[in-house]
Amino acid sequence: MQLLGILAFVIALLLSVMIHEFGHYLTAKRYGMKVSEFFLGFGARLWSKQRGETEFGIKAIPAGGYCKIEGMTPGDQMPEGEEGRAFYKASSGRKLIVLGAGSFLHFVLGYLLLFVLFAFVGTNQLLPTISEVVKGSAAQEAGLLAGDEVTAIDNKKVTSWYDDVQVIRNSQGKPLTLTIKRGADELQITASARPEVIDGEERYVLGIINEVGLKRSNPITAIKNSATVTKSFLVESAKSLIKLPSKIPALWGQTVGGEKRDPNGLVGVVGVARVSGQAIGSDALSITERLSTFILIIASLNIFVGLFNLLPILPLDGGHMAVAIADELRAFYARLRGRPRPAAIDVTLLTPITMVVFVILAALTVLLLVADIVNPVILNL
Repeated sequence: MQLLGILAFVIALLLSVMIHEFGHYLTAKRYGMKVSEFFLGFGARLWSKQRGETEFGIKAIPAGGYCKIEGMTPGDQMPEGEEGRAFYKASSGRKLIVLGAGSFLHFVLGYLLLFVLFAFVGTNQLLPTISEVVKGSAAQEAGLLAGDEVTAIDNKKVTSWYDDVQVIRNSQGKPLTLTIKRGADELQITASARPEVIDGEERYVLGIINEVGLKRSNPITAIKNSATVTKSFLVESAKSLIKLPSKIPALWGQTVGGEKRDPNGLVGVVGVARVSGQAIGSDALSITERLSTFILIIASLNIFVGLFNLLPILPLDGGHMAVAIADELRAFYARLRGRPRPAAIDVTLLTPITMVVFVILAALTVLLLVADIVNPVILNL
């Protein structure tokens, strides 16, 4: 079962890469740029097919993919008569759209996965059904029993216990009328919550413990919840990227020194694949819970990768976007001085910087690979 989870992760990752590159392909074609290749993987060709001017195919090493847009730099040779279709000759706005389309689709995919999770799979939530009544509590004195389902509080229908329980917490001890479903009967029970200090905060509680279970959201709520979680993932991803350099020393110690692996630290692709396998193979989770966990992992991964790819460093898309923005700023200053638009920046001149960044990213990738193999992250499932 764990192997199945790892395989599912690999397939999901490759599909995410394909969708990313498809974003570049669609927008490049939309603006008349010449796209000569669209491949999943690297290395030797395993299969390909020519459709129009683009060769689509699969290569031997399933470590990503690419969409080859001709004329990325002024030094690239274009077929005679198609010079105007070169990428570098497009307006800065169009360059930014083409370059940013991959990350945009990562965000869209992450959001859609979350919507599927909330609307169709369900998430673990507190349910309005009582699993236990605390001995000596206000709930016990009022006659509430385990198995009762609270359907309304003060005649307001319970739709989400997480939200509706606030009525009890803010009741200030005033009597509350609870509509209870007990078997086939519907009862009206009056109870007054009592103050308790929980986590340093005074709350009014009845003394009931609710069941936890998977619950699907209606489409409108799912849309809102997906947007909220997407925003949360974006914020957390940004924080992780800011903290990334400071976590490398700890990763080195966990890899070389045998220190305990930090679950909240840096994790590579192999590590995430292993975690996905653990989640899907866990006997402690139901099939639906395994699926929901897997969807969360893939959604969060897409949002993180989308944001990472927007970092303004070459060879990432964000680095090329930074060059396009710099081109536009140079053109703006030229206009202010009454001068003609300067030639586009040739990114090949930035190759030394690109190589330094590439070496750093490659070294980090190797370190993460070794860490994920010799000292993997283990979930407590």
